[in-house]
Amino acid sequence: MSRKIASHFALIDGHLERNIIIEIDERRRIISIEQCDALDSRAGVEFYSGIITAGLINAHCHLELSYLHGAIAEGSGFAGFAREIGRVRGNFSDEQRIHAASIADARMWEEGVEAVADIANDTLVMDVKRRSKIKYHTFIEVFGLGCNTTKQHRAMCSEANMSLTPHSTYSVQDAILRELCRSDYAPLSIHFLESEDEIALYDGKGSLAEWYRATDRHCDFLHYGTPSKRIVESVSRDRRMMLVHNCKASEVDVTMMENHFTESPAWVLCPESNRYISRLTPPTDMLRNMRCHVAIGTDSLASARHLSMIENMKLLKGVPLAELLTWATEGGAYALKMERELGSIAVGKCPGLTLFEGVDLHNMQLTTESTSRRLV
Repeated sequence: MSRKIASHFALIDGHLERNIIIEIDERRRIISIEQCDALDSRAGVEFYSGIITAGLINAHCHLELSYLHGAIAEGSGFAGFAREIGRVRGNFSDEQRIHAASIADARMWEEGVEAVADIANDTLVMDVKRRSKIKYHTFIEVFGLGCNTTKQHRAMCSEANMSLTPHSTYSVQDAILRELCRSDYAPLSIHFLESEDEIALYDGKGSLAEWYRATDRHCDFLHYGTPSKRIVESVSRDRRMMLVHNCKASEVDVTMMENHFTESPAWVLCPESNRYISRLTPPTDMLRNMRCHVAIGTDSLASARHLSMIENMKLLKGVPLAELLTWATEGGAYALKMERELGSIAVGKCPGLTLFEGVDLHNMQLTTESTSRRLV
């Protein structure tokens, strides 16, 4: 038995189109799309007030850190946040960690999230993800200057929807990053230019450099000169890249990345996390002007008040609504190489459907009262 669903607007091919009827079958697959000016005259059509999009794609999340909600103070700064993570993460039981992840997963599904790019340092909450209705790709993250082998990390990658990724350009030594960044089908998800300290480290300055000196940790990669140069000299040109945060990315950095890779990187923005940790904002105007592929993530409940895509979208000021909705759907699907099935409303796809309510439809913008919820 199929369903026919309509609303004031639907996001179709990057545009907000009026009075679209979307027909789906019992497997949630789209079997027809039509535009009808007289929706009231069509029998059997479910009409919803607002905007319908494909299911949302959370392009950067740490579900396993959900138990740290509220455990780290806002505004602690980049190095301060890293230190606090290490200090508090041992204060919770496995049961608390699993319970918090289960709650966060259910809430994302209810808000219309269809797929998640999830970062993991262990497999404790993998059962939560296996049971979830959400499609997860789990990136087993390699982290730590003292790490000299990926054997343990590779042992955790037991399923097709799991792969390895380096944490960042400042937290793994040279041989490990090069090993992880060779040609492979799976995307890489790398924390990138999140703070000024990442750049300063390559000159031996800033809080990261001070922290490493205080803990007697040596970096063998500073000869690259900048985080961007390390990426282009270490990562295969044919890898799909997810560059996460990007608050301190310049036009030079973006141009270097775009010119290096055969497929444009996905520039993943997590504005709530940036605000929470360091009061920074991502360079949305620059990325838009340079026609970059942009996606949206939520980061973790250790560094944000919520894992809400729409609340992160509200923080990205000045972006036209259709473009913003495309970032939250098609942008994430592109990042995860899931665009053949997810991310857009098209016949034959099974992307899920999300309803945005409380939208200012006259000015086409989100308001403080706007919400999202799952329709399909």
